[in-house]
Amino acid sequence: MSTETPDPEITSRPSGRAARERLYRYILALCAGVSILVTVSIVALLARDAIDFFRLVDPASFFFGTEFLLSRGQFGVLPLLSGTLLVTVISALFALPTGVLAAVYLSEYASDRARSVLKPGLEILAGIPTVVYG
Repeated sequence: MSTETPDPEITSRPSGRAARERLYRYILALCAGVSILVTVSIVALLARDAIDFFRLVDPASFFFGTEFLLSRGQFGVLPLLSGTLLVTVISALFALPTGVLAAVYLSEYASDRARSVLKPGLEILAGIPTVVYG
């Protein structure tokens, strides 16, 4: 059993490097704290405004009302929600089979040459936000 002392050049770090690393950690912690603070502030402001709104408007008439007329104070969002759901379902009826069939073709049937041409194009299309397509 050996009791050699470690080489000081290997175990010790220059003090300048350690100070820079501490500074970078402090800056990153500060950035993380600011991000968390901004997120919590946004959620708190939205919650406060929602609470104020639902003190004036009945939640049942808001979610299940069929008319949205600001002049009359009617804020029914059921047509908006049902329209969004309908568009989502119709889009999924087209997108899911197309995506699954393209994936099965690329993984099981496509030649290496076809795969090398099609796969990058599909990956680029997948990276584009869906709002751009709409």
